[in-house]
Amino acid sequence: MKKIIIVTFAMVLTSGVFAQKIVHGGGVRVRPRPMISVGVAPFYAYSPFWGSPYGYPYYGYPYGYRYDHNRPTKLDLQIADIKNDYQQKISAARSDTSISRAERRKAIRDLKHDRDQDIIAAKRSYYKMS
Repeated sequence: MKKIIIVTFAMVLTSGVFAQKIVHGGGVRVRPRPMISVGVAPFYAYSPFWGSPYGYPYYGYPYGYRYDHNRPTKLDLQIADIKNDYQQKISAARSDTSISRAERRKAIRDLKHDRDQDIIAAKRSYYKMS
């Protein structure tokens, strides 16, 4: 009886240690509790290769079928290129200290307007051709 009480007390103490918060640099993080389990896996445990004569699941390829639904169109790629080009031009205009602040703001506004016009022109030419 004494041994059972001591083992129970030791388990309570160790579980209290794992529940403590760890403080690093002012932030508070909680350590995840370890999960310990003892048992035997049942005979019907999951295996993706059971039930198939070729070693793959019943639906064929082991990683599923590949669909190209998320593939970007030529228009999407062209718009991304236009936006990247103008983003570089805008950041260069923002960091240009040789002109006054008002002129920088006007240059940035003009670049944004030109970017929008180029995107509209790209959409028109894309939809006109297809």
